[in-house]
Parts: sequence; C-alpha cells; structure tokens
Amino acid sequence: MTRREWLLSDYPQSRRQARAGQSYRTWLALKSNRLAMVGLWIVLALVAMAIFAPLIAPYDPLIGGDLRLDRLQPPSWEHLMGTDDLARDIFSRVMHGARLTLMVVALVAVIATPIGLAIGTTAGYLGGWVDVVLMRVTDIFLAFPRLILALAFVSALGPGIENAIIAIALTSWPPYARLARAETLTIRDSDFINAARLQGASRLRILWGHVTPLCLSSVIVRVTLDMAGIILTAAGLGFLGLGAQPPQPEWGAMIAGGRRFIIDYWWVATMPGIAIFVVSLGFNLLGDGLRDVLDPKAVK
Repeated sequence: MTRREWLLSDYPQSRRQARAGQSYRTWLALKSNRLAMVGLWIVLALVAMAIFAPLIAPYDPLIGGDLRLDRLQPPSWEHLMGTDDLARDIFSRVMHGARLTLMVVALVAVIATPIGLAIGTTAGYLGGWVDVVLMRVTDIFLAFPRLILALAFVSALGPGIENAIIAIALTSWPPYARLARAETLTIRDSDFINAARLQGASRLRILWGHVTPLCLSSVIVRVTLDMAGIILTAAGLGFLGLGAQPPQPEWGAMIAGGRRFIIDYWWVATMPGIAIFVVSLGFNLLGDGLRDVLDPKAVK
C-alpha cells in the first residue's frame, strides 16, 4: 500500500491514520481551490518577509540617508519603493513592517480565540442565567464598532503596539463567542453528548473534550476571515498615532506620515497602503477557501 492509499483508505486501522487521512483530504480540497491557494501563498510570503526581513531589506528601516540627496526620492533601482521625508528606504520599512503586522495578527488570534471559545461554549452548553449574563456582555461589546472600542481601550491604556494588541484582542472575541454558542446549541443534546453525560463525564470534560473541538473548525475559519479586519484596525490605530510609535515601521503609521505628501510624492503613502491591501486580500481568500473546506454543512 502506497502512502497515498494509506492516507485515503476508507477503513483506517488506527486513530492516527484516520486523523492523517482527514488532514490530507482537507489539504487536497484546499489545493483544488485556486483563489485559496493564492491567499495561502500571500500569507506564506508575509511570513517569509517577517522572518527574512533583515536579509531582504537593503537598508536600515530606522536610519535614513542624506536628507539633501535622498529625501523623497521616487521609486528606482536603488530604492524600489522610493524614500520618505527622512530619506529612509520605504521598501526596507515595508519588509520590516511585515514583522509587526504578523505579530499583531498572531497575538490577537492567540488571545481572542480562546476567550471567544470559552465564553461561547460555556454559555451554549450551560444555558440559563449563565447564558443570559455572558451573551448580554457580548452584546455590549458588539454594540460598538470595533475601531471605536479599540480607540477607547488604547486611550485608557496609552499608545503603543503592545497596548494596541491588547485593545484589538479585547474587541475581537465577541463574534467568536457568538459563533461558538450557536455551534454548541446544535450539538449539546446530541446522542454522543448524552452518552458521555450518562457515563459520568463532568461538565468541564464534556465542554473541553467534546464540544470545543467540534466548534473549533468554524471558529478558525472566522478568525482567518477576521485577519484582514485585525490588520486594518491595527493600521487605523497606527494612522491615528495610538498604535506603533515612531520610528517603528508600522504600515498604518507610514501612511499617516506620508499623507502630507500624497499629492506630490504619492509613493510615500501608497506603498504601505498596497502592502495592507495585498495582505488583507490574501487572508480573505484563504479564509473563504477554509470555509468551503471545513464547513461540515457544505455540499462536497
């Protein structure tokens, strides 16, 4: 039996083979979606940029050149994306800005996803007054636009990339909680849940051992689709001066610094704007592909 036949076997002989086969089928389904693969390559390019930025960037992102000769130079072979008002190479700053963008996306996902999952599954499974209290708190967060609420948190915590990450995470979990609750309501009275309950499994064991894994795929898809919104929120905070602080090469802050020259020196603000657009598009395409693959209700 070849490795492919082993992975695609309809009668797996072990749990490891079943999991490996499911992962391989998921990859084949994702691979068949061309737009999803485009999104995946864009995301992988972002990761590569973040890892190898010191090797790719030809100049120091924080130190500029001669202000008399290199300030506000248009795109050329020497400076692929031109230079800004402090004679810093924009291409180098965009490369290093990928690190900040990836850090924001990763940390917000790590912080917000467990919070949303825990609140949503707990509210959906326990019901009663617990559901009422948790969902009303969720409704309060959902009543405010994400950027406005993030601005309020950052204003209270103070400007900075760390506080911006905390603020974005605190405003990102409510949709995940809503989705996890809806998924939990559809499975909490299933036969296998009742069987686990009759065997003496505790509520905590059922929540984290049975309910949460079933809700995880839908939440992962939603998180991937929200990555673009997270990037835009971080860029918005940076644009307003409440996110990453100068001289950090954050894309939103770079656009804010270049808006004064948008008419005569368009590349200063346009280049980081294109980076935000491409990365946001990549996450959206990848999220759409994952939704098609991981949605259990989708027609295969």
